[in-house]
Amino acid sequence: MTAELILDARNATGESPVWSVAEQALYWVDIPARRLHRWQAADGFSQSWEAPQMLACIARGSDGHWIGAMESGVFTLTPQADGRLSTRLLSSVNHAQAGMRFNDGRCDRQGRFWAGTMLLDMAAGVPAGAMYRYEAGQHEPLKPQMTGFIVPNGLAFSPDGLTMYLSDSHPDVQKIWAFDYDIDTATPHNRRLFVDMTQHPGRPDGAAVDADGCYWICGNDAGLIHRFTPEGTLDRSLAVPVKKPAMCAFGGANLDTLFVTSIRPAGDLSDQPLAGGVFALNPGVKGLAEPAYTS
Repeated sequence: MTAELILDARNATGESPVWSVAEQALYWVDIPARRLHRWQAADGFSQSWEAPQMLACIARGSDGHWIGAMESGVFTLTPQADGRLSTRLLSSVNHAQAGMRFNDGRCDRQGRFWAGTMLLDMAAGVPAGAMYRYEAGQHEPLKPQMTGFIVPNGLAFSPDGLTMYLSDSHPDVQKIWAFDYDIDTATPHNRRLFVDMTQHPGRPDGAAVDADGCYWICGNDAGLIHRFTPEGTLDRSLAVPVKKPAMCAFGGANLDTLFVTSIRPAGDLSDQPLAGGVFALNPGVKGLAEPAYTS
């Protein structure tokens, strides 16, 4: 199965792809570049906007606006004609220590926004990361809901919203967990090992869930996207022509295209010149529309 390059974006860290059904367009971020990107399926036109801080993850609002987690909290995001991204703080965060930022995040099926934090110095291996939840009308600083992560990643929810998936992509961990998720209180519990990624190629990075309830996870460093059944069994693996796929998302007119963002590392890229690009795959299954943030 061949991966199609839709944009040679050369993103340093391309993350958080979100398909807009209304616009038939893909949005994503480049974290260190502080940019929000948009690609239109109809004509391939792309554009981007610069944020005032590193922007890690985004979600479409039910009112048509965007929210996102930046370095200092959760903000509304409004693209401007001059290429800037106008922001307004919704809820600040008091990080566990200095030198941290948000990483992977998305909304649960009820429209509550979750996002995790990590140290900028990932190599330090310090479990200072936490998971936070933001709900409409919240004005006080974000409160950690789960702690003890180095690089929280791979957040996703089952189609019925009753299972929450989460991973830690640090080389010392490389585990994916499943939780029972109380949709009334937004509380994950009964944490259990879903997949030990040390038994598969690549570290667990960003993820998506398809209409069958299977979990797709980017195998960072391996150039693969793995599909696991709800029982945690590897079903298939799809290849992309870069070593570091970062996150995947379903989109397209029928939600049957799997879009993949990637990372462009420093150094010799002669063996992966398309690193940092955005790719499209035909996975043979359909996905689900990404839940909107309920404002």
